[in-house]
Amino acid sequence: MQHEVARPGAAAGPVPGRPPRRARALGLAAARLAFLGPGLTYLIVLLIVPLALVLSYTIFRRGRFGGVVYEATGENFARLVDPLYFDIVLNSVKIAALTTLLALLIGYPTAYVIARLPRKWKTIALVAIVLPFWTNFIIRVYAWVILLSGPGLVNKVLTGFGLIDEPLKLLYNEGAIVVGLLYSYLPLMILPLYAAIERLDPVLGEASANLGARPARTFWSVTLPLTTPGVLTGCVFVFVPCLGNFVIPELLGGGRSIMVGNLIRDQFLKARDWPFGSTLQLAVIAALIVLLFLQAWASRLYGGERRA
Repeated sequence: MQHEVARPGAAAGPVPGRPPRRARALGLAAARLAFLGPGLTYLIVLLIVPLALVLSYTIFRRGRFGGVVYEATGENFARLVDPLYFDIVLNSVKIAALTTLLALLIGYPTAYVIARLPRKWKTIALVAIVLPFWTNFIIRVYAWVILLSGPGLVNKVLTGFGLIDEPLKLLYNEGAIVVGLLYSYLPLMILPLYAAIERLDPVLGEASANLGARPARTFWSVTLPLTTPGVLTGCVFVFVPCLGNFVIPELLGGGRSIMVGNLIRDQFLKARDWPFGSTLQLAVIAALIVLLFLQAWASRLYGGERRA
């Protein structure tokens, strides 16, 4: 009696009680779609559709009484290089860059200290960092209005200690805007830096000390290069919202220092020039996308050097 031996690679018949391969693939695709459905719906409705509308408005012109007239024109892009608007963009970049620099100078030591705390105190410190986010953003900004006003707490303390004779004008200037932005977005700098420093292997610092390096040399030669991706991520996380913020310049700056966010808002709500407002918004989005690509490229570059 001869027995047939199954050859390797020969097609096997369907296993009893098991659905066919095509049915399994369809079921897996349906499961993935069910899980991705809410997220995809959110992205399509609240991100892709608005961006498509903004992109489409840029090629049309403003009507006599506002709104959009669907006649193709390129004047919106030509207005981007107008010195008036260009100065506003430069001023916005200056304020956002200054805020980012201050956040880095304050956030890096803070993240370093938190990363070196015992585990119990790490949790408490991180909760304290994110605690302001549990309060309404507008309320926090108005709190700074009260603190920095003429009869506010800051002037009262300075006057009480005899450091000043009359209240300082702390509100409605670029300094107040930087303070408000720094307070609002400093946690976005601390958290990525903390994550980067926390991942450092302590053995590297010990090896550097054993080789005779002082703590400052260890920081500049070991700690800082290895945490550069965290630095870049934190800078992007702070710079991007600072550039587009319009609430803080309005409340703490008193509308005297116009930033890109205020200009875009005014084009839509006051001037009713939706095409030019959309063009400004598109330019800002394009600049931020370029910034994100540069950040990703630099992170990969430093990551490759570290692995090498």
